Amino acid sequence: MMYQSDAEIMYPNRVTPTLRTLRGKIWQQLVENVLSQPESHAATLAFTLMMIRLDGCLTCHADSYRAMRGCASCAQHTIKRYKGTDEQLLIAFQQAQSDILRWHQTGEVPLSEQLPQEVQ
Repeated sequence: MMYQSDAEIMYPNRVTPTLRTLRGKIWQQLVENVLSQPESHAATLAFTLMMIRLDGCLTCHADSYRAMRGCASCAQHTIKRYKGTDEQLLIAFQQAQSDILRWHQTGEVPLSEQLPQEVQ
């Protein structure tokens, strides 16, 4: 159980609207596009996967600084402090979208998301 009421196990989609104005026009258009889709849409899932990767959700745990701050604060901080360009964020989104679509079509999990052999 997380101690912070805003902390969840993975990036929650409810945080996405709070990220809208944190960067430039390309980012804002991406967020607006995602927000116009249902939660089950590939674009929404891809955005969630991208944010999980950027935020480091897989290594967050109940006692971590990130979890104590909460998901909204963590995601906002990550996007504000991202050193790349909005175009690079769009590329990260497109990669996540490609990974989601490939997984949906073939069941293939991207190498970066696979468990180590000793855990399987």
